[in-house]
Amino acid sequence: MSRLYEALRKSEIENQQKGEVVVTETPQPAEMFNSVAVGSSEMDSAVAVQAQVASSAHLVALTEPQSLAAEKFRVLVTRLNNIRNQRELKSMQVTSGVVDEGKTLVAANLAVTLARHSQSRVLLVEGDLHNPALHSLFGLSHLKGLNHWWNDSNAVISNYVYRINDLPLWFLPAGSRFDQPADVLQSGRFGEAFAQLAGSFDWVVVDSTPLLPMADPNIWNRLVDGTLLVVREGVAPIKALKKGLASLDNPKLIGVVLNGASEFDRVNYYDQYYAATPRRTNGSSPAKEKGSEASE
Repeated sequence: MSRLYEALRKSEIENQQKGEVVVTETPQPAEMFNSVAVGSSEMDSAVAVQAQVASSAHLVALTEPQSLAAEKFRVLVTRLNNIRNQRELKSMQVTSGVVDEGKTLVAANLAVTLARHSQSRVLLVEGDLHNPALHSLFGLSHLKGLNHWWNDSNAVISNYVYRINDLPLWFLPAGSRFDQPADVLQSGRFGEAFAQLAGSFDWVVVDSTPLLPMADPNIWNRLVDGTLLVVREGVAPIKALKKGLASLDNPKLIGVVLNGASEFDRVNYYDQYYAATPRRTNGSSPAKEKGSEASE
């Protein structure tokens, strides 16, 4: 993992030296969040939907909150909050070097964890308009979304936002695939609508496309405050990751998530933790609880 970070950092430095990273003072839509917003009360009255998550979906933040995997997402939220104390960070895209690295799963678990454990209003956006998958992960197929909004020039984007499971979590689905997503994302209509909508939330998480071979992450990169890169060991070569990051005008990389689970991740984390914690009474030696085993 250290070699990965070194390679990514080296790539960022090389890009800066080549002049490929351009820092501009021009206000971006992400900077408009606090000045223009859809009313919070309007979002509170959004249509409520109940997620139907399959046990095989690995949406652990909802289905296995006591697992080690869920705890790792809470650690990620803590780190993001620490970064937020040091710089502007309200919105982020979650991307990967190539397909099949788990970016959608990370985006969904991160959004649920932010909503549950940071007392924040969270907007989760199905931003992979080439291959939208978030709606299936939550079991929320057939919802109207961005495609329907785009095809109706008089539509209001907030009408296509849904509240999930009575959590402070709202979902903007794609609706269906787009033929030319870049045309939508680069449009002034979408940029303005996205900025107005996002202004009603504390966090905005966008499930974007992979860096290669799509141009979409670079467009989303201009709309959000930062990029969270998901890497599955053994899937994307370092060369591909460097090439993908180099394709961004200004990567604004906030972190790398190494995706992958061991067998230990699939056990009940808290059961193991407490079984491994010595309990003493009046100086007596620690004793194992019936049905549990100590683990290191």
